Amino acid sequence: MKKTSSKKGWLVLTALMLVMVLSVWILPAQAAVEEGTDYVVLAKPIPGMDKTVMKVFSYDCPFCYKYDKAVTPAVASALAKDGIKFTVWHLKTKGKYGVQGSELFASLMTKDQKAGLGLFDDKSSFKKAKMAYYKAYHDKRERWDGGVTSFMKTGLDAAGITSAEFQKLLQDPATKAKLKDWEGAIDVAKIQGVPAFVVKGKYLLYTKSIKSIDDMAGKIRELMAK
Repeated sequence: MKKTSSKKGWLVLTALMLVMVLSVWILPAQAAVEEGTDYVVLAKPIPGMDKTVMKVFSYDCPFCYKYDKAVTPAVASALAKDGIKFTVWHLKTKGKYGVQGSELFASLMTKDQKAGLGLFDDKSSFKKAKMAYYKAYHDKRERWDGGVTSFMKTGLDAAGITSAEFQKLLQDPATKAKLKDWEGAIDVAKIQGVPAFVVKGKYLLYTKSIKSIDDMAGKIRELMAK
């Protein structure tokens, strides 16, 4: 009986030692984010972005579409538990109708904010228009040969608003403020293209270093704590 107890004790001790050794091996894989590898510090920080992640995107960017389908909503949901907010800027210089896209997206975000709807809410007019453009451009290969009117119709129909309602929203001070802020998206996009994720208005994540949804959320949390 003594030998059996001694053997069991030895097995337990061995198991504990194994756990300790494995934890040492695992920790380096969870090392702190490194400047130059995981992120770059913006030369010109964006004010008013504390506890906020900002994404620069374009309707004609295939990678933005992929992120918005499977990554961005999940990361935003995970970060919300930590009180970290998420916002977006549309890049007006990419895509034939980049300027019109920015005007519509900013207007719809103003509409949603007044209705108390978030960016990822299924009822969000912004989300409906954004996904409609993604699907039209990337899945259906739509290029809106009918011009601006044709392009705008896709988004207006998806959002369920008229052209007159859009024009009114476009003149709203909140919309104008957004469009002014979004001018800064050009400088951010020059660094590595889009999508571009800026943490705390200071740190631009290198998307090539992102390995998974949890990895991305973890990197953002670490940068928020800097």
